[in-house]
Amino acid sequence: MSKHGKKYMAAAAKVDRDHDYTPEEAIKLVKETSFTKFDATVELHIRLGVDVRHADQQVRDVVVLPKGTGKQVRVLVFAQGDGAARAREAGADNVADDDEWIKKIQDGWTEFDVAIATPDMMGKVGRLGRVLGPRGLMPNPKAGTVVQPEDVGRTVEESKAGRVEFRTDKTSNLHVPIGKASFDEKALYANLAALMEAIKKARPAASKGNFIRRVTLTTTMGPGIRIDPNLIQSMEVSD
Repeated sequence: MSKHGKKYMAAAAKVDRDHDYTPEEAIKLVKETSFTKFDATVELHIRLGVDVRHADQQVRDVVVLPKGTGKQVRVLVFAQGDGAARAREAGADNVADDDEWIKKIQDGWTEFDVAIATPDMMGKVGRLGRVLGPRGLMPNPKAGTVVQPEDVGRTVEESKAGRVEFRTDKTSNLHVPIGKASFDEKALYANLAALMEAIKKARPAASKGNFIRRVTLTTTMGPGIRIDPNLIQSMEVSD
């Protein structure tokens, strides 16, 4: 007996599991095979030719997806003074500028998707590691979420517009959302091309041989669609 339901099986029947599709074909197919009642997230999964046991081969960076993520992003900013003012002006959902906020989060409040902090607040934010760390919400300079007060506004706007972080997991894979199944094919293509350009730029100098090993596009609960690694690397970012 298959552990998948009829809808999944019908969607999976449309996909040739042994075929590497072009990016355009994969995007068309990923929309066709999304069967959930909600607007499913489209995700890219990439196996990279790196050995993440070595610090100099880990891949981590951020990219602003030109067509957004299709998700409402709630932003919390840890800042005071000028940084706090810029955060409010840019539309941050909450600005944690005093110890009451620190206590609130210590007590378990985490109703936000992205946390940004100015360096002068990191001493206090560090106390929240137990709450924020496991949820992937800890501000980090490598992720571009610890920024100078003058950069707070831009970072808030980018986070709301479609800024996503990507980083290798323990098996040298990346898992990155590139939009929603309701997006048109051009929007998904634009986001995919922007992400691929960022991933290629993030290639560590210590990585030898073939960098992009295997690429799969999928929706929430949908079947995986393999993309030709060579073709995805030659995608061009267009306006």
